Amino acid sequence: MTTKRRTLLLSIPALWLGARAAHAQQFPTKPIRYIVPVAAGGGSDFVGRTVGERWGALLGQTIVVDNIGGGGGVIAAQTTAKAPPDGYTLMQGYVATHGTSPATRRLSYDPVRDFTPIGMIGGTPNVLVVNASLPVSDLKSFIDHLQKNPGKLSYGSAGTGSLTQLVMELFKQQTGTFMLHVPYRGIAPAFTDLMGGQTQAMFPGLAAALPHIRSGRIKALAVTGQERQATLKDVPTLIEAGLQGFDALQWYGVVGPAGMPSPIVHHLNETLNTVLKAPDMTSKLASEAVEPMPMSPEQFGSYVKAEVVRWTALAKERKIQLDE
Repeated sequence: MTTKRRTLLLSIPALWLGARAAHAQQFPTKPIRYIVPVAAGGGSDFVGRTVGERWGALLGQTIVVDNIGGGGGVIAAQTTAKAPPDGYTLMQGYVATHGTSPATRRLSYDPVRDFTPIGMIGGTPNVLVVNASLPVSDLKSFIDHLQKNPGKLSYGSAGTGSLTQLVMELFKQQTGTFMLHVPYRGIAPAFTDLMGGQTQAMFPGLAAALPHIRSGRIKALAVTGQERQATLKDVPTLIEAGLQGFDALQWYGVVGPAGMPSPIVHHLNETLNTVLKAPDMTSKLASEAVEPMPMSPEQFGSYVKAEVVRWTALAKERKIQLDE
């Protein structure tokens, strides 16, 4: 091979990479569709709109939130996976679409292969709460009460296969205790029966639980996560209370269709992380008890894979499977 030809061949990848980098610098040139897999209103929608507004301003284009509810996020995920991988269709993936649902049911999409990870937004812990009249004051006394009353207590959840069920099943697994599962159609009716005494315990997200904790109608015993929460400073983490390695989050992140160009992915990730690191963003997301968790695309991709693996293993061990 001549020196001239070798030089030409070596220059082609550099030119190709340069062209892709230039394309990323121009991106975006039009509004970005941002699919939120729930109906308008509520915590997930709030997170998407709060982050999207600031993110769009930094990118120099409007981020248009498109709420696609239904099917536990399946319709939104399908829509995203089938979109052109050009960066103009993104989705707010979360623990259901990319964690618990793939673990508990057959889906028309693969949570890893069919998506490009962009970055993590953040997460909110789950909190173990009990009916206010239950004669327990902390995690230890609750576990003792369960052991002394086998089969007599029940717990509610937002539905079979939901994070609220899986976290409680993880708790039962690690403590060797038993409670009957009572699934509801959403978290609101589950709270109603918990406060009314029809069920005795639950593991909801912190944001949803706070108003009821503050009203005194339910008691908080412990939270998931590595650190105590500022809104519940007197409530220990489950790890702190003795359940080593016990962690779970209601998390939110950003994904796009599989095959997105790397320069665009990293441009989106860098700007997203800049938004999340702004001091006032922490206070904005605090209303939903969401703590920003900036990650690289690679870190977020690994996080999603780990979530699917851990919840799939638990669902299999606890025989939690939806026939859908």
